[in-house]
Amino acid sequence: MKKIKFALTILLVFLIYNLLVLYIGWNGYVWLKSLQLTSPPALYIGAIILFSYAYIISHFLKSITIFKIIGAYWLAVFEYGLILFPLANISWVLLTMFIQPENATVILGSITAGILLFLLIFGTYNAYSPVIRTYELMVEKKQAKRDTLRIAMASDMHFGTLSGKSHLNRLVTQINSLQPDLILFPGDIIDDDPLPFMKKKMGEQLKQLHAPLGIYGVLGNHEYYGKMIPTFIKEMNRIGIHILMDEKITIDETVRLIGRKDKTDKARHSIPTLLENESNHLPIIMMDHQPDELEAAMNDGIDIILSGHTHRGQMAPNHLITKKIFELDWGYKKKKQLHAIVSSGFGFWGPPIRIGSRSEIVSIEITFK
Repeated sequence: MKKIKFALTILLVFLIYNLLVLYIGWNGYVWLKSLQLTSPPALYIGAIILFSYAYIISHFLKSITIFKIIGAYWLAVFEYGLILFPLANISWVLLTMFIQPENATVILGSITAGILLFLLIFGTYNAYSPVIRTYELMVEKKQAKRDTLRIAMASDMHFGTLSGKSHLNRLVTQINSLQPDLILFPGDIIDDDPLPFMKKKMGEQLKQLHAPLGIYGVLGNHEYYGKMIPTFIKEMNRIGIHILMDEKITIDETVRLIGRKDKTDKARHSIPTLLENESNHLPIIMMDHQPDELEAAMNDGIDIILSGHTHRGQMAPNHLITKKIFELDWGYKKKKQLHAIVSSGFGFWGPPIRIGSRSEIVSIEITFK
């Protein structure tokens, strides 16, 4: 019964998706026809089918990257098409009260196409032009050996095909310019499969990061999706990035660093389990990829929690959804002793596009009082 229900759900999703693709394709065809730019209908239909299924095709033809690029941008066209085209259709009905339908189609179709093109170009710029955001925190624990600690943090890099070597070079250059004591990566370092990362020898670039107290990371949900965690961890160890899997270590007699497995792993330890035998004398920093347990972290005495995952919705208005799902979907929040920071991420999932969000590196200046 469960298999039948699952099959029916997939069939329903498939049907709805294709109907929406038909709606977007038809709007595009009507506009192109009004401009007398239509190619043979069969060629146009074939192109729409290719675009709409390119991302799925890329999972089977991993060596042919063009499918992933086309499919990724199609996802953005699909989302914003479903927002813009209904508005254009309604406006067309109103405008035809004053001018000829053909002229209304040309005007509104051109405006819609222009807006869509602007979103793709502007969003691509935001995705590939990271900024540095700085947070200054005061942690009231005197037992720390150091008076201050500077952390560079980047999450959700999704390194691989679209978040490639040029984008990685931006990460290395900007993080090293901060001269951090410690570098932390709270999950989704790669985009599912570590093989494109390794094939491009991106690890050799990542090895150029410098931090005297080390570089540490945790697993994100996409490392689990790739189902090659041992291969990923081996590559990270090779280049000097220590992946903490429900582990805790002491950093220079200054802080206790906890790295949690991702929420995807149902067998991961709870926060109380991870804090067993802790003396609570040193400040505690915890990396948890998904910012789901801020209340628990506060109640269990964590001082700083660092997360990513949300991408701040990546493409507006998706941020309205992440704000509903998470207590903190981006930025900083103080809860009693807990300092919570959620990054919008350095990379991106799917389209290399950010609207209403920005690729970022987080610089954290901690003072121990």
